[in-house]
Amino acid sequence: MSDIITEYRNENTKDIDILPTIEIVRKMNNEDKLVALAVEDEAEHIADAIDLIAKQFLKGGRLFYFGAGTSGRLGILDASECPPTFSVSPDMVQGIIAGGDRAMRKSVEGAEDDFDLGKEDAKVLTDKDVAVVISASGNPKYLLGVLAQADEVNCKTIAVTCNSKGRVAEEAGLVICAEVGPEVIAGSSRLKAGTAQKMILNMLTTGSMIKIGKTYENFMIDLQAVNEKLKDRAIRIVAQIADVTHSEALAALLKCNWEIKTAIVSIIMKMDVDTARSELKKHGGVLRKLIKTKLAV
Repeated sequence: MSDIITEYRNENTKDIDILPTIEIVRKMNNEDKLVALAVEDEAEHIADAIDLIAKQFLKGGRLFYFGAGTSGRLGILDASECPPTFSVSPDMVQGIIAGGDRAMRKSVEGAEDDFDLGKEDAKVLTDKDVAVVISASGNPKYLLGVLAQADEVNCKTIAVTCNSKGRVAEEAGLVICAEVGPEVIAGSSRLKAGTAQKMILNMLTTGSMIKIGKTYENFMIDLQAVNEKLKDRAIRIVAQIADVTHSEALAALLKCNWEIKTAIVSIIMKMDVDTARSELKKHGGVLRKLIKTKLAV
């Protein structure tokens, strides 16, 4: 345990159990301020991971998150946000937690210590995919099983951890290690370590989706307009990019079943819906490539 920094006792919070509530909050907030700095130190490794994931996506590959406990839940959370945000198939980014779906709500004792379970869960991987193993300590045998199976099929691997001395850091092809230091409550890695992991996963999926053309400037042009809030957002996006009124944007969206990129192309390029879809397909769905000569970029 001595090599697992997240298990160390935090000298700054030894008196946290006798402090006034506002001081508890301030202590936690001060520790959280260190997280962004630890993530910043890993910027180059995060960028390398994004480029790797985007490259595999363009080959038809998928991104898999594997983790136990909090780390597994964070992976599932990030994966579940990709379809509504970027209109990708639920198969493209998947989260797998040691112990299966029931581990999302309740602890499954011993699952993180099961090497064979990790190997079994990782049998979904192919040589086109990327496997990201997530762990604060970097030592779960479950994840070592995942990495072993990934190596057998030549799947690219990335470790997201908070412990540079952990086993996953030794075994993964690319390592992102945000060393956030001891937790506010010793060993409670859902705190600073969990926050760091969430920040990094945000960057991995958002960055890779940007790289494959799922945004235009900083607009979510592939979102699924499945409720009133998102329909209103879709209208505003089309209106701003195509420089038309909200009424014109709505009319275009209604013609193409709320496909934002199709609506934009149909307006700017003065095309019918089917032709707009066809042109987008020719350009790999990347809006900027298609309309760069029509808009100031």
